Amino acid sequence: MSDYNIIEKVGISSKNYSDAVQKAINSAQKNNDISWFEVIEWRGRVNNGSIEYQAIIKIGIHTKKSS
Repeated sequence: MSDYNIIEKVGISSKNYSDAVQKAINSAQKNNDISWFEVIEWRGRVNNGSIEYQAIIKIGIHTKKSS
C-alpha cells in the first residue's frame, strides 16, 4: 500500500493556464516523487493590461516507507 503527502501550490504564468500548472509542478518536483495532481482553482489577474494566469493545484507526493 502506498502513502501520500498532499501539498498545494500556486503556479503563475503570463502565457496560459497550462504553463501555470507546469510551473507549480516543477516547483514541487525538485526533491519529491509526484504521483498525481488536481487543479483546485483557475483564476487570473489583470495588471496594467497584462494578463496573469494562476492555477492552484493539489499535488500527491508518494512517501517512501521504510520496511
